[in-house]
Amino acid sequence: MLLTLLNIVLPVIAMAGIGFLFGRRQGYEPDMSFVNHANVMVFCPALVLSVMIEYPVDLVQSWPLAVAGVLIIIVPGLLLGLLSPFFKMPRAALTVPGMFRNTGNVGIPLMMLAYGKSQLGAIIVLFVLSNVLQFSLGLFLLSRRSSRWLWLRNPNVWAALLGLLVAPYRDYLPPFVRTTADLAGQIAIPLMLFSLGVRMSRDRLAGIGPALRINLLYLLVAALTLPLVLWLLPLTPEWARLVVLSAMLPPAVLNYLLCEQYNVEPRTVANVVLLGNLISVLTIPLVVWATLAWI
Repeated sequence: MLLTLLNIVLPVIAMAGIGFLFGRRQGYEPDMSFVNHANVMVFCPALVLSVMIEYPVDLVQSWPLAVAGVLIIIVPGLLLGLLSPFFKMPRAALTVPGMFRNTGNVGIPLMMLAYGKSQLGAIIVLFVLSNVLQFSLGLFLLSRRSSRWLWLRNPNVWAALLGLLVAPYRDYLPPFVRTTADLAGQIAIPLMLFSLGVRMSRDRLAGIGPALRINLLYLLVAALTLPLVLWLLPLTPEWARLVVLSAMLPPAVLNYLLCEQYNVEPRTVANVVLLGNLISVLTIPLVVWATLAWI
């Protein structure tokens, strides 16, 4: 399991490392604002759309899993919001990375390898819900009070809704539509990681202590949330394992990208995201073992 996890997490770290080295070798401070803006507005929506078309989601049949997927995002957000006065950072910078975990480039392959490809449909349900909430509730929390509803202009929200509507009819779509969305979507995650590395090269990994404490807090809040969710909902053992692992994943790299765009403590969030993904090499094998042994 450790080797499997390393094969999943190390490419994430390596891609960020490439960005770090590139940023350090430049004779000037790289301006990634245009690249990040293009990623959020073009490539991320393409990724959301292509995934939702490729893996249609039946939210009616899997409603307990869907509700659990929402609760493991909302409840930690509420708990972190209550604790935010004890941290010298904006509330959104603390809560949003703790709500939205790396269910995509780490979560999907890891869960498939740990629990089998037969669970892919359920895994995609959790991934899609996380994306829809991150590009709606997450953007709402990151936006300034004077522009709380600007998230409705974000194409990721509409890409998710379009994907839900179009997915049942995907066989009728022209092949070039799906291919174009897939090609554009493949750019999103590597570019996020590269941009994260460039950010780290500008600021260096300062404040490791606070970033470590925040990541440990995220794990604690998730651990407190899970018993409530598992008790409330009629989850099958297979679904319960997925929910537990989803809640304990490291923060999504997308958190940094959105905090960068909305100027919500991007340096701190970059440290938290990178360190959280490093810590996951130690924590995730324990979580997988616990789910297989006790659920």
